[in-house]
Amino acid sequence: MNKQEKKRVIVIAGPTASGKSQLAIDVAKAANGVVINADSQQVYDCTPLLSACPDDRDKRTVPHRLYEIWGIEKSGSVVEWLNLAAEEIRKAWTEEKTPVVVGGTGLYIDNLINGTTPIPETKPEARARVLEMLENDGVQAVHAKLAEVDREAAARLNRNDTTRVRRAYEVWLDTGKTLTEWHKLPMKKLLPEAAFEVVKILPPQEELDERCFCRFDMMMEAGALQEAEKIYEKKYNDKLPAMRALGLPELLDYLKGRCSKKEAVGQAKLHSRQYAKRQRTWFANKLEAQVVLEHCYNGDEAVVKKIVN
Repeated sequence: MNKQEKKRVIVIAGPTASGKSQLAIDVAKAANGVVINADSQQVYDCTPLLSACPDDRDKRTVPHRLYEIWGIEKSGSVVEWLNLAAEEIRKAWTEEKTPVVVGGTGLYIDNLINGTTPIPETKPEARARVLEMLENDGVQAVHAKLAEVDREAAARLNRNDTTRVRRAYEVWLDTGKTLTEWHKLPMKKLLPEAAFEVVKILPPQEELDERCFCRFDMMMEAGALQEAEKIYEKKYNDKLPAMRALGLPELLDYLKGRCSKKEAVGQAKLHSRQYAKRQRTWFANKLEAQVVLEHCYNGDEAVVKKIVN
């Protein structure tokens, strides 16, 4: 398939609080587009405030897809998201709309653009078994189990990285083939017909820090603590992916009496800042882009026109 036959997908990537969601809306408005979520927290329906999901007004402005689609107890994977994203992108093309993929999860975006290993979707039974192991024995015990069957993956992964350790052991348990073996197979692109046009936002760290701090204050004013209270009342497993929403662990610590409200907010702001810094570094070093914004997006029409045209 030559370049002229390929179909357009606009990708907007950047750290939290950089303005990428508003940029995606403005680009979608200008390009008859559909906004498709590529954020691993915004797929969950339990923390719309803490994960900064688009509100009802945003969703009325342009179509939004793959936001708040999974319940809190779902352990979603990148493979599941990729399949759903490919489906939504093709649907947008069919409707003669421009897919505008936006998010801060580098793994989602990298796999969408560059392809992923052809690991089949793991069965719910395997996921439930590993989740039970995590709950009963802890992530380090699962890491030790992983080392017995996949020494290379265990050496590569941090023993405290619950998500990646869980995934690696889950894959072996379900398929009988280690993650290392799967990674040696050729990459598979779900959308070989796509022409990806990438925009990344890389603001100065000081600007990003200030926006992270201000945004968390706004979340608290909007009811983020009440959002956390609803989750706390249900006593969910804190190893669930949805429980890692920025600010949620800290607010849960406050609700459990482990710290003051002021300390929880301070820690949440600090961890948001650190997360945004890691995102910025990843996008700066790992993601190639046709357009790079060196400041947070604040509604600049010239930027939108540059992207659309």
